[in-house]
Amino acid sequence: MRPSTRPHAMLLACALALGACNDTSHVRSSQVGPVLDGTAWVLASLSGRTPLERGRPTLQFTEGHVAGTDGCNRYSGRYEADGASFKVLPGVAATQMACTPEVDEQARVFMQALLGASRARVDADGLTLLDAREVVLARFVAQAAELSGTSWRATGINNGRSAVVSVLPGHDVTLVFGADDTVAGTAGCNRYQARVRRSGTALGFDPPVATRMACLQPGVMEQERAFLDALASVASARVEGDRLELRTADGAIALVLHRTGAE
Repeated sequence: MRPSTRPHAMLLACALALGACNDTSHVRSSQVGPVLDGTAWVLASLSGRTPLERGRPTLQFTEGHVAGTDGCNRYSGRYEADGASFKVLPGVAATQMACTPEVDEQARVFMQALLGASRARVDADGLTLLDAREVVLARFVAQAAELSGTSWRATGINNGRSAVVSVLPGHDVTLVFGADDTVAGTAGCNRYQARVRRSGTALGFDPPVATRMACLQPGVMEQERAFLDALASVASARVEGDRLELRTADGAIALVLHRTGAE
């Protein structure tokens, strides 16, 4: 009776189907690796320490690009991710603003961690970046995109002459999103309210309605008019950490705001 060739046939079929029965690393890595494109994150811990409350670093991943703020300056670059492996490629560009020593130091450590990461892990707790020895460099939580119930204070207003200017000291400009598609706050002198318009990812506001007090301090009424005009020009919103950017339809910054507690 001829010896059975079935075991050899099975091995050959396995090799033809899978390349090698005991080499499924590529299949496993493509299944368990984090899908980062289209996600946004806020720093939760850096080298085991809680980050500064203001100016928390952020990460946003879009079609192979990474961008965000290091807490002081904005940065952008490219990244690669294959399975659990992760790498930010050389050539990251950043703005060159100066901040307080504490913020500058946090920014330095953050960028060092980002550029030194070689692995990424996403789970129910968020995103973790690790080095080649599996040492945790930084942890992130998902960026909350919902605006309803949030409160903001303006730090930059488009003055209508292609410039974003700072808010006058002592004359806060605020924006509070209600749960009923409304916003309200103070424009620096008068209180205002407006309806929120949403269409997919686009966001805008109906022309605001404001009280009619007159403030005599120099520049206050001009600032108020610039703010209300800027608010009416908004076509999109982007939340990044504790920063909210409202932009016009052509991409110009209309307003820059920072998160506050409930007003």
